[in-house]
Amino acid sequence: MKGSKPQPSAEVALNIVGERVALGPLREELLPLYGRWINDFGTMRMLGLPPGPVTAEKERDWYEQRSKAETDPMFTIYERETLRPIGNTALHGLDHRNRSASFGILIGDSDCRGKGYGTETTRLMLDYAFTALGLHNVLLTVFAYNPAGFRAYEKAGFREIGRRRESRLMGGKLWDEIYMDCLAPEFESPVLGRIFSPEASR
Repeated sequence: MKGSKPQPSAEVALNIVGERVALGPLREELLPLYGRWINDFGTMRMLGLPPGPVTAEKERDWYEQRSKAETDPMFTIYERETLRPIGNTALHGLDHRNRSASFGILIGDSDCRGKGYGTETTRLMLDYAFTALGLHNVLLTVFAYNPAGFRAYEKAGFREIGRRRESRLMGGKLWDEIYMDCLAPEFESPVLGRIFSPEASR
């Protein structure tokens, strides 16, 4: 029926469920959608990746690597109400010995930006990093030409720790690359603390 919302699929596996978004594993059947996101130059400019066509073959190679990676856990982001996939998020360079990782996110559907989905996803990923994996430090980089991203990360719990000055070209101007991090003691679990706890405390 026209105007009706997509029906949630019973086959969608969800690992972490927040108020407005949920996170689940990568899915092979979503490769065409992942490919559409990665070929959107407007989206990719925020990630600092060189613009260029990504073929279906390259996207499948990416999926094969990511879906089996031990040090780069990646999730599909869903709009919780509809279970519509809206992006991807990951921890990169997971280092259990030093209890550290880097964070990345892509909101692929433009109509889902500016709604707080990115902020909540970031908080859920910090929860996963600190509460589920026992990490201590999570790092990210954001470009100064992306103030909305900076504010979202700050709201989620990250703080600026330094800058690489005038290292990114955008619109004919050089911009700073901003480094932000979050430590486990600075973060309060919104979801997983209720799951990863002794039985007696539940």
